[in-house]
Amino acid sequence: MGVFIHDIATSVPPYSSDQRHIRDVMKKFLGSDRKSQAIIHRIYNQSGIERRHSVIEDFTPNEKGELFFNGQVKNDPGTSARNKIYEREAKKLFVDVGRKLLADNSSISSDDITHVITVSCTGFFAPGPDFEIVKALQLKPTTQRFHVGFMGCYAAFPALKMAESFCKADPNATVLLVCAELCTIHFQFNNEVDNLLSGSVFADGASGLLISSKEPKKTAFQIKQFASSLAPNGEKDMAWTIGDNGFEMILSTYVPDIIRENLNSVIQPLYEQYGLQTKDIDRWAIHPGGRSILDKVEETLELHPEQIDASRKVLANYGNMSSATVLFVMDELLRADLPSGKNIIGMAFGPGLTIESGLFTMYHPS
Repeated sequence: MGVFIHDIATSVPPYSSDQRHIRDVMKKFLGSDRKSQAIIHRIYNQSGIERRHSVIEDFTPNEKGELFFNGQVKNDPGTSARNKIYEREAKKLFVDVGRKLLADNSSISSDDITHVITVSCTGFFAPGPDFEIVKALQLKPTTQRFHVGFMGCYAAFPALKMAESFCKADPNATVLLVCAELCTIHFQFNNEVDNLLSGSVFADGASGLLISSKEPKKTAFQIKQFASSLAPNGEKDMAWTIGDNGFEMILSTYVPDIIRENLNSVIQPLYEQYGLQTKDIDRWAIHPGGRSILDKVEETLELHPEQIDASRKVLANYGNMSSATVLFVMDELLRADLPSGKNIIGMAFGPGLTIESGLFTMYHPS
């Protein structure tokens, strides 16, 4: 029995800022000397990002050039203050994506939804976002609800595996899955390299899917196989903890090299299962954690630029929105309307260092 991704929807907050302007503000506030200013300039110029979105209005610079929480650089907001913003603003994004998914598919209604899966690592509240979706979309009170929390940028794949399992177990199951992340509320006011790196790429956004084993009425993805891998030597190079002044992200400069060294061990299970090789994969939906990560993947797998172009486009226009990002890339590929049967591999990276991947094929109704 096949399981299909029927629709993909995305949403971003209304506030956005040009990456070059963010660079100049960071140089002003965090560039304590010429050396740190030069490091900030280089990090932002090499990011591959043109624009990022945030739920925080003053992320858009005001007349004084202040960027974040009214420029309170010397008085970082506490975790509670940041999480209150998460609770208020994340609800909007979760519900907006859910509404879009149902509005875009005339063959699936709110009554058809049997399961809701929500994904996030940038905040907490209860009742959670799964409850908000059921309430706002007036789904059945018997709808089964699940939340995948604090896994990081790769979390869309464990959620997809859950959805596939539900649909295989019950042919009548229809799963609404939404990822929403507010990374910018955890901006850290210091010039340590790890914080400068994470501050230069992370952004806010949400994305979601409708998944079922019913035959799609329009272009869709068919889910084929998933693979997981750990690179234990990267455990300390990508990590995510809760501090007194927001969540603290460790993102070292070694991450792209660690990913490169472990790519083959992740891809090989998919290749062996389906008798495929790199040449048989038409497009790659790579989580754009940063430009250097995409560069390493393209170089290691000897890909043509167009095979990874969707990831670079999402990185440029949105930055890294943690778990929501890879679904933005898959949305780009779904809209590209590739011929039926074309193979796509999706891949995302997160704390651990964890590498999750999945094989999908394009599906067109006959």
